[in-house]
Amino acid sequence: MLVIGHRGASRDRPENTIAAFEEAHRQGADGVELDVRRTADGALACSHDDTLPDGRVVVELLAADLPEEMPLLGAVLEVCRPLSVVNIEIKNWPDDKDFDAEEHLAGAVVALLDDRGELADRRYLISGFHLPTIDRVHALAPGLPTAWLVIGNDDMLGLVDRAAAHGHVAIHPHHAFVTENLVDHAHGAGLAVNTWTCDDPDRIRWLAEVGVDGVVTDVPAVALAALGR
Repeated sequence: MLVIGHRGASRDRPENTIAAFEEAHRQGADGVELDVRRTADGALACSHDDTLPDGRVVVELLAADLPEEMPLLGAVLEVCRPLSVVNIEIKNWPDDKDFDAEEHLAGAVVALLDDRGELADRRYLISGFHLPTIDRVHALAPGLPTAWLVIGNDDMLGLVDRAAAHGHVAIHPHHAFVTENLVDHAHGAGLAVNTWTCDDPDRIRWLAEVGVDGVVTDVPAVALAALGR
């Protein structure tokens, strides 16, 4: 089972920062998960929230006005070169202050990878909660792996089937909704299961036992130790 640092090694370093991604690599994580939003001038900022702690909205700021510790996606991809997995979560939800109904952000992420000559790099996995956003990525770059992020509901198998029907390669449920049946059904549909965000060693071991493909965790070193790695 892959160990993927949630926004980097976010228990030990500030989330979504260069330091967090470098620390995840230092701890031995297979990869990292990160969040991306757009700025007023079209830059791709690594930020989970649409609003900064001081109340400023990311999409209303120029890249030059972002906090010093908030990196742009291109810089993050450079430091993540040694990693086996880079899960880029596109933050785009109808309730967000920067909701992008035209899916410009999806296009910008694809364009960045294209400019870097990395559209065919299977280390990249593009995910998001907003299914139309991930569908847009898949339409623009069918060879780029995409995954649907879900929390969970009473029809988890139905969510798996929907992700598969839309051409995505993985389903990303919250770990509380993972069952052995879900994993088996997803694998039968040709989908990987990467779950989030689990920091409990016993639960991490159980997830591995039922065949989960990847676990997103705030504490990569703890997860690796739990798995005997």
